[in-house]
Amino acid sequence: MGQKVHPGGMRVGVIHDWKSNWYTGKKDFPAYLIEDIKIREHITNKLSHAGLSDILIRKDKQRITVDIYTARPGIVIGKSGVEVDALRKDLHALTKKNVHININEIKRPELDAKLVAQSIAEQLQNRVSFRRAMKRALASGIRSGAKGVRIQCGGRLGGTEMSRSEAYSEGRVPLHTIRADIDYGFVEAKTTFGRIGVKVWINKGEIMPEGYGGLDTEKDVRLGEQDQARRRRANVEGLGASREGGRDRQRDREGLGPVRPSRKRGGAGRGGAGGGRGGQSGRGRPAGRGRAAQPDNVEKPRTDETATSAEGQAPIESAAKPPVRDSGPGEGARGNREVPPTEAETQTTPAPVADAPDTATPKQQTEDPTKQEKADS
Repeated sequence: MGQKVHPGGMRVGVIHDWKSNWYTGKKDFPAYLIEDIKIREHITNKLSHAGLSDILIRKDKQRITVDIYTARPGIVIGKSGVEVDALRKDLHALTKKNVHININEIKRPELDAKLVAQSIAEQLQNRVSFRRAMKRALASGIRSGAKGVRIQCGGRLGGTEMSRSEAYSEGRVPLHTIRADIDYGFVEAKTTFGRIGVKVWINKGEIMPEGYGGLDTEKDVRLGEQDQARRRRANVEGLGASREGGRDRQRDREGLGPVRPSRKRGGAGRGGAGGGRGGQSGRGRPAGRGRAAQPDNVEKPRTDETATSAEGQAPIESAAKPPVRDSGPGEGARGNREVPPTEAETQTTPAPVADAPDTATPKQQTEDPTKQEKADS
């Protein structure tokens, strides 16, 4: 079964003290114990509306001292001490001993686990949403200075048929740390559809032994903060810095060195003479979407400036040919190289040849040597 230990009982004798202080032999021990239980039940039933947090009992041979911790001391005391006197008489009749009562006010009820649980239970009885009540108590506890708060409600939450338990926590609640001052409170809310249990754990910090000076950890904390800030900067200026666009892309970033200049998208003549559509229009061609820009180290196709026509008569001007543009590395091998459309070229012939008749230009006929070899064989 579950091995859950009460946080207060686990710390008794280390950082917490007993809630009942008396000593007796084996013969009188049962009577003293029952007496304590009756005193607590009577005070709890009579002052249930006064916001009771804790009841401490100290016993002597003929005297009982009761310390009551409450968030509403005015209700416990009453007008000119009437309520306290009535409570003292009731306890005297119950124990047959002299009773002395001390009333202590709780300055910050948001940090008392018993009072927080009582507040949530009252809200549940008034049909307030359990989630709203739990989160409100959680936020008020953290705002008041608690190191950590945990709240758990179990039962027919919201009036459902099947019971369940839900818990919300914030901060640290180290239950296994003995020096951690953890306050625990448990209250049952009596609703029309059953009982709902409310458990609250509040961590108020650590109680160190006397003479403890603490560790000199300020430098380590500062270094840790610097490391975290440096990591945050690296996340912004690291690999993502080369991908970020904008006007400051060319600027050197601290600790990373100069950024490589951005590569030009396409040739320099794009949009100019010879680089437009058809090589003459002058309109710039927009960069293709999803197409990588041509790197500078890719060898461009060469044009033969001294090329001659098939008849071998006149050289063809290389300026008339539009530049061949490669779409990117590796695409030419797949046959995806784009060549802009060109206009039909008209060959210009020298003047003496133009005056001569058309039959004056003999046509050179060459035969394929392979066909001649086949005919001879």
